[in-house]
Amino acid sequence: MFKPKYPPMDTAPVLVVPPSNVHSPVPLQCGAAPAPMVGVASNRPAVQLTPGSALTLVVGGSAVVLVVGAVLVSMLLAVAITAASVAVCAVTVRSILKSDRR
Repeated sequence: MFKPKYPPMDTAPVLVVPPSNVHSPVPLQCGAAPAPMVGVASNRPAVQLTPGSALTLVVGGSAVVLVVGAVLVSMLLAVAITAASVAVCAVTVRSILKSDRR
C-alpha cells in the first residue's frame, strides 16, 4: 500500500529532425556601412486618450493607491497592536514568575 507505483517508461518513438539550413556568418566588408533598419508598420490602431478617459484613469489610479495604502496601514497597525499585547503579556508573566520566587 505504501510502495510507490511508478508509471511505465515512455514508449513513444523519438523523432529527430536534422537541421535543414545552417547559416554561416557572412563577413562584412571593411568600409561598407550596414543597411539601415526599416521600421515595420503595425496594423493595430493607436490608443486614443480623450479627456474623459484620461480623467477616469487618474481617478481610478488614485482610488487604487488609496485602497492599497489603507490596507497596508491597517496591516501595520494590526502588527503593532499584536506586538504591544505580546509585550504586555510577557511583562505580566515575568512579574508573576518573579513574585512566586519570593
